[in-house]
Amino acid sequence: MSDLSKRGPLARSKKDAKISGVCAGIAEYFNIEVWLVRLVAASFLIFSGTLAVIVYFVAYFIMDEKKADDKAVHTVEIKTKVWQGGQPPQRAFHEIAKEFNELEQSLQRLEGYVTSNAYKIDRELKQL
Repeated sequence: MSDLSKRGPLARSKKDAKISGVCAGIAEYFNIEVWLVRLVAASFLIFSGTLAVIVYFVAYFIMDEKKADDKAVHTVEIKTKVWQGGQPPQRAFHEIAKEFNELEQSLQRLEGYVTSNAYKIDRELKQL
């Protein structure tokens, strides 16, 4: 399935509307920033004059207003830590200690590399 089939209908959006929501609707449909569509529309207005106004009004009358049920549903996955999951404190403590030890070992490896001659040689070779 292409990305085009996942899009909803082209509709005016009142969520980010400045005048009537035409630019906001186009931006939502193509999944681009609203300011970019407005910049293109303003440039079109400057260089074409009356034609841009006519195109905007035609788009206003052709595009339906976005319905409330057309809103995209955003789900947020929240990663819980051990102590937030209702587990016993003893287990939570062991999990935290394990994560701390892994971070400590990683930091020791990093520190060992930065203070080694290999790091100095690598840095000098990159500067060449």
